[in-house]
Amino acid sequence: MSRPDPVLLEIVSAALVSVAEEMSVTVWRTSRSTTVRELLDYSTAVFDGQGRNVAQAARMPVHLNSMELCLQHIAAHHIPLDDWRDGDVIVTNDPYCGGQHLPDFIAFRPVFRDGERIAITCVLIHHVDVGGGAAGGYNAQAVEVFQEGLRLPPVRIVRDGRMQEDLFATILQNVREPETFRGDFLSQIAALDVGARAMLRLADRYGVQALTEIGAALLDHAEHEMRAALRALPDGTYEAEDFVDGDGLEEGNKRIAVTLTIAGDTIALDFAGTADQARGPINATLATTTSAVYYAVIAACGVTGTVNAGCYRPITVTAPEGSLVNAAFPAPVSMRMLPGHKIATAVLRAFAQVLPDRIPASYYGTTFNHAVNIRHADGRRQVYFDSELGGWGAHPERDGPNGLAAGFHNGQNTPVEMIEALFPMRFTRYGLVPDSGGAGRMRGGLGIVREWEFLAESGLLNASFDAFTSLPYGLDGGAPGRGGTLSVTRDGITTPLAAKTIGHALRPGDIVRMETPGGGGHGDPALRDSTAQAADLADGYVTKGVSE
Repeated sequence: MSRPDPVLLEIVSAALVSVAEEMSVTVWRTSRSTTVRELLDYSTAVFDGQGRNVAQAARMPVHLNSMELCLQHIAAHHIPLDDWRDGDVIVTNDPYCGGQHLPDFIAFRPVFRDGERIAITCVLIHHVDVGGGAAGGYNAQAVEVFQEGLRLPPVRIVRDGRMQEDLFATILQNVREPETFRGDFLSQIAALDVGARAMLRLADRYGVQALTEIGAALLDHAEHEMRAALRALPDGTYEAEDFVDGDGLEEGNKRIAVTLTIAGDTIALDFAGTADQARGPINATLATTTSAVYYAVIAACGVTGTVNAGCYRPITVTAPEGSLVNAAFPAPVSMRMLPGHKIATAVLRAFAQVLPDRIPASYYGTTFNHAVNIRHADGRRQVYFDSELGGWGAHPERDGPNGLAAGFHNGQNTPVEMIEALFPMRFTRYGLVPDSGGAGRMRGGLGIVREWEFLAESGLLNASFDAFTSLPYGLDGGAPGRGGTLSVTRDGITTPLAAKTIGHALRPGDIVRMETPGGGGHGDPALRDSTAQAADLADGYVTKGVSE
């Protein structure tokens, strides 16, 4: 089978994606935390026996695009693939061992048939808490990764099918929500096993050799699709930039600069000119940066075929070591999504010069991660963790969607009913923020407001926010989206809080309010259709017309 039958290729391709999706459903059905069950902050994928990502579930590009990088690092520097055994599960959360930040535990399980490694299943889960100086894992005052929580090098958490209970107990001893962590982690292990059994069924049905050759053909097909998309673009060099708000410890926004070079069927992205790594935790490892680049390039090129590691082959990423986008050990990296989003928006801004009719203005460009370390009157403790979304940028032909999570992180909304049922808080407002979308011929999408009353004995609020001052850009004359805000109201007095906040004390009756950024506008606002302006006013999306 040097050239697999195209019909069989399509069938097996769908089957491999179904394996990844079956693993995803397993996590969703068996996990414990709202972070996994509702926010869907996890991802699943299938690798071939050589460790190449051949199929993914429709989850989070920030995870999926870095999984192979992590596996390659583990195999090259820690546990060679030839040392993996049937029944092993290798896990790590170390951003300097191929990971991205400590809350994300990534686990791999090799699959063997007749002594031959035929596949590797992978599940990555964002866990609610990993210890360290802040509940939820986002220590805004961290200046070293050691202050951000438990750091686990690549190790066998399962050996020969048996959980290493002493190691597992050590992990649980170091997190604030051990039972929640246990439930989510065992869900992770179960999903790996579900994927392994599914891969064995495929091997039984089609044969190991056929499965291997089809996997290689799928990678080649994805590479072909990506190279064809790049060839359709004009050769040239294009530059762009975006900014991350300050790190919370030192003043001043941090620049992310990218030079994008298209040459035939290849593309190179260089981040020379980017700010040096920050003292605080807004740094990204090269794995995060590469993942964001892969997302932006695939999205901009409109690749519609199966997305797998073959898409990455024509893409080269370089970044100065010790910069914000290639942080050197032991820089803190818990807030790596904040530069991650701005890496993606900078790359898309460069693509807007190449494809002005296709690329939208900037989406909200941040992740509103926040957590509360809760203490009840009876002494019981909880950790509440959630993440909010915002408005998307306007497209040249349509308005930006309001309050949408998609793209680089692709998270979901956690229903307020679920939060109120599990945590001591009562929501007092949840909706869209008028006037938050950037004005333009096409209007940017609106951000959202979430406001809740704290009901427990005491609590400590932590926030990992951005785009308060580095606003989502508009394109072709469109205005930027409005930035985010965070505040706490106590006894009728409202106190604004910084985007990066740690340990703000809460007491019963406090009102926490957060407003997320809107998307940038596209085109001259004076050219907006009068009917669209009237509809915006009628819907409450804006409070005054363009001419007012």
